[in-house]
Amino acid sequence: MKNKSALLFLVLALASLLLGILFGLLASLQYINSDFLKEYIAFNKMRPFHVTTVVSWIILCAIGSIYFFITNLEKHTLYSQRLVKVHFMVFLLTGLGIYISFFLGKMEGREYLAYSPILTIPILLGWILFGINYFKTIRKKISEWPVYYWMWGTGIVFMIYHLCEAHLWVFPYFREHFIKDISVQWKSYGSFVGSWNMLVYGTAIYVMAKIKNDKVSAKNKTVFFFYFLGLTNLMFGWAHHTYLIPTQPWVRYVAYAISMTEWIVLGHIIYSWVKSLSKEQKDKYNMAYKFLKAADFWVFINIILALLFSIPAINYFTHGTHITVAHSMGTTIGINTTILLASLFFITQNISPNYKATPSFLTKNYYIFNISLFLFFCTLIYAGIKRSNWMYFSKDVPFSTMQDELHTTYIAFFVFGLCLVFSITSLSIVLLKRLKKALNGKYNFE
Repeated sequence: MKNKSALLFLVLALASLLLGILFGLLASLQYINSDFLKEYIAFNKMRPFHVTTVVSWIILCAIGSIYFFITNLEKHTLYSQRLVKVHFMVFLLTGLGIYISFFLGKMEGREYLAYSPILTIPILLGWILFGINYFKTIRKKISEWPVYYWMWGTGIVFMIYHLCEAHLWVFPYFREHFIKDISVQWKSYGSFVGSWNMLVYGTAIYVMAKIKNDKVSAKNKTVFFFYFLGLTNLMFGWAHHTYLIPTQPWVRYVAYAISMTEWIVLGHIIYSWVKSLSKEQKDKYNMAYKFLKAADFWVFINIILALLFSIPAINYFTHGTHITVAHSMGTTIGINTTILLASLFFITQNISPNYKATPSFLTKNYYIFNISLFLFFCTLIYAGIKRSNWMYFSKDVPFSTMQDELHTTYIAFFVFGLCLVFSITSLSIVLLKRLKKALNGKYNFE
């Protein structure tokens, strides 16, 4: 194995995925019974555990995939193997530090970055090390970069920038002015997501190009149009999150148009790729193909939902309800996670081409994953509609009454979540077994 450090990132990513969905499942139980684990990890603590761990899964898997592709498939020698190991240890120890701080109730951060701002310093160090290694490795070795190299490089640079921007609130100049503070906060979060999307979507295009064995497809005008559209969305698409902030309406409309167009182009790229594959290509990387195909479906579903609540009159009623959560779940699980699972199955297929896994077992869990996620998604939409109705149309109805009416819905929410956890766990165990054997030297992949 040319670069085992990449596999360590992937193992840690899968561990984060399993831990993240466990936290999510426990949080869903707290909807049913608010006293569940209240003395140990109340909901206000469980949510940061869940969000932080799932975000870690996305980022760690994208990083591990990029390291693997560059060294083991593209055959480039990394600028520094030591930097990879330091990068891994920095992220691992910082993650442990974040968990300890959460357990101790030290959550001085904001929203999706709830941990203490001081812990952002080692995270930034890790990204800087990654950037140095990435650009030093490929800068002089590759001419006419395919689009995925541009996407990965852009994602790394903007991740560093927007992590810094997301913590500008620590300075009184921003913190003491509400509109300025909330504008910068949501702008940075939107662009933060756009940065990891660059890493994830670049990974999707790389895997598609490799499965098809087509070097030209990653250099054509369509994929570079998608890159520049994604870059525009990264820099300006955040504005549709700020309906409640007094800004010019055209800013929000343009931002939403940009973000919707990006998804449409991504959907078109995956759909065209699926249609162009031969049966042999589909069969060779069967699970990677299936998950990329699933990503296309979830792009379509999320476009429909996002177009609906991009309408200000509808957004007014959906903002702050479970519908927003459905949108978030649809993108992080339905799009990002399916792409990253496709990447992992593609990687493990290359590491262990003769691995004897039961195809029916993998296929069964693939369908359980998508069906349970769809039902989970629909349950959140229904709960959001009921909550919105209570917020705006039900007079003198206590919050507890509304919650009691949703009790059956929350049970369904938990059951579908349990099925989702079962399928993800089953798929992850197969992947972890393959990665473990590669780390132990049982596969001699060069």
